Amino acid sequence: MLLLNTLVFTACYQTANHLAERAQVSRQIALAFERQIPFIAWMVLPYLCSGLFYAGSFFLVPDRAALRLLSQRLLLATVVAALVFAALPVQCGFVRPAVQSPVLALLYAGLGLVDRPYNQIPSLHVAYCVVFWFTLRDTLDSRPARWLLAVALLLVSVATVFTYQHQSLDGVAGALLGLAVVGWVRPGSHEVPVALHYVAAATVTFLVGALALHSLLGLYLTLSLLLVSMAYARRDRHFLHKQTGRHPLWVWGLYAPYLAGYRLTWWLVQWRERHHAPVVRVSERLWIGRRLTDREAALLPPDCVVVDLSAELPETPSLLRAAAIRYRHLPLLDLVTPVPAAVEEIAAVVRAAWAEGRIVYLHCAMGYERCVRLADYLA
Repeated sequence: MLLLNTLVFTACYQTANHLAERAQVSRQIALAFERQIPFIAWMVLPYLCSGLFYAGSFFLVPDRAALRLLSQRLLLATVVAALVFAALPVQCGFVRPAVQSPVLALLYAGLGLVDRPYNQIPSLHVAYCVVFWFTLRDTLDSRPARWLLAVALLLVSVATVFTYQHQSLDGVAGALLGLAVVGWVRPGSHEVPVALHYVAAATVTFLVGALALHSLLGLYLTLSLLLVSMAYARRDRHFLHKQTGRHPLWVWGLYAPYLAGYRLTWWLVQWRERHHAPVVRVSERLWIGRRLTDREAALLPPDCVVVDLSAELPETPSLLRAAAIRYRHLPLLDLVTPVPAAVEEIAAVVRAAWAEGRIVYLHCAMGYERCVRLADYLA
């Protein structure tokens, strides 16, 4: 999760900086009173500590649920801020004076290599500090330790102003963004927010592909990923309109990157598990696994019922051609818990096949989650 967040941050932040620099942005939002704010050179030390909090927080959270929550909040803050950076590019209104200390001057020089005077509002430093506070405070048992954490994060936040990296409005907007993210992504969910991950991917492709590279392909990929994120947000398991084991041509036109990505993943899974049986016999009546090749499909009983849970992959051609095999497509979204009504619908089909004395092959795309979940329910 640390790697994912770092990659998304780097791609979004640096691309937004590049776009503002290429456009020679000169818009400033500094308020009049800010001209009186002194430059404090040593404040670069707490400013740079944000990176330590960023990396360290992933190792300090107590469990996987807290780790997932931290990752989701940081990811959302990064995506929202990057879109604001691109839509409202602002240049820092202050010129930093010469730094006398050789050590501090070296730190500022290093900061200048990776950052530019853009990406101002909202301040991600401040937004991240809000997230770090709500994440790490519960890991500390003593009140003094919590006070120390609060002071450290406050010091990181105000350092954005005293190092002339940000203006006051940037900090206020960053704090509001952090609070909004914490309020929207709340603890208690045990699932990966798939829609959020597709929004993050769409943001990266939009900034890098559509805006930075002026690529129509990048714009198409952005729109396609957004369509997928919308489908997951509304939990629409039929959004790919798979019929008789195949996707209509117009679906390929809209979702080609998504469908191609699943096909590539399926090929990789098939190769990785080439030495393992593709089908698992849960019982005499229930077999589960992934989407099969034509050769593997020959292992199935000739009169079985195939229940296809995969919305993303076309069914194996030989299974669709076999006259004795009954095919049912009952899709479930990947990586999310299915609604009870969908589970009951699938269970009813399986039990009806059992009542006829047929063996059921229940499969999803990779054979890792959806079919296993249903097999546990039917056991």
